[in-house]
Amino acid sequence: MNSELPNYGLWGLVVLNSAIFIFFAFSFFKPQTKRDWRSFGAFSAFLVALFTEMYGFPLTIYFLSGWLQSQYPDVNWFAHDSGHLLEMLFGWQGSPHFGPFHLLSTVFIGGGFYLIAAGWRTLYAAQKAGKLATTGLYAYVRHPQYVGFVLIMFGFLLQWPTLLTLVMFPVLLWMYSRLSIGEEREAEKTFGEAWRHYANNTPRFFPRLRGLGRQV
Repeated sequence: MNSELPNYGLWGLVVLNSAIFIFFAFSFFKPQTKRDWRSFGAFSAFLVALFTEMYGFPLTIYFLSGWLQSQYPDVNWFAHDSGHLLEMLFGWQGSPHFGPFHLLSTVFIGGGFYLIAAGWRTLYAAQKAGKLATTGLYAYVRHPQYVGFVLIMFGFLLQWPTLLTLVMFPVLLWMYSRLSIGEEREAEKTFGEAWRHYANNTPRFFPRLRGLGRQV
C-alpha cells in the first residue's frame, strides 16, 4: 500500500511545486489592486504550507503519529503515500493517487482554476469597457474568482489534509468574505443603481440552481 521510502526533506520539490501552482494561479488571476494581492498572497501561503508538509516535513503525521499508529498499526505512516490521510483512514487498498478522495480533489482543483481563469476574462473585458461585469460566470455569482480559490484549497484538503491548512482554511474563507464586501462597496460607489440591481439578482458565492441557464 505504501512506499517504504520516507520521501520527505525534499525541499527542492517544496519550492518547485509551490512556484508552479502559485505562478499558474497568478497567470489566471493577474492581481492588480492591493486587495487582489492580499487575496492572492493568502492563497499562496496556503500552498506553501501544504507543499511544506507534502514534501518537506510531515508535521501533521508527527503530531498524530501516536494515535495513528495505535489505530492503524499496519500502515507505515512515514511513507509518503500515507500523507493521503483520507484514503488511508478509509482503508483504500490501491494507490492513493487513484483513490476516491484524490480523484475528487482533482475535480475541485481543476474546476477552481477554470473559475479563476474564466472569471478573469469576463472581468478584464468589463473593466476595459468601463462596465460592470455581469456576464459569463458573473451572471451566476458576484465573485467567481474567490469561489475558484476556495475550490482549489478545498481540493487540496481532500488530497492532502494537514492540521495547518485545516486551520488556515476557515480563516481564508472569512478573509475572502471580507474582501468581497469591500469590493462590493467600491462597485456600488462606481456603478450605483446598476450595481444594486445586479446584487439584488445575483448571489455572492452560491449560484441559484434555478438560474443556471440565465444570463444577466
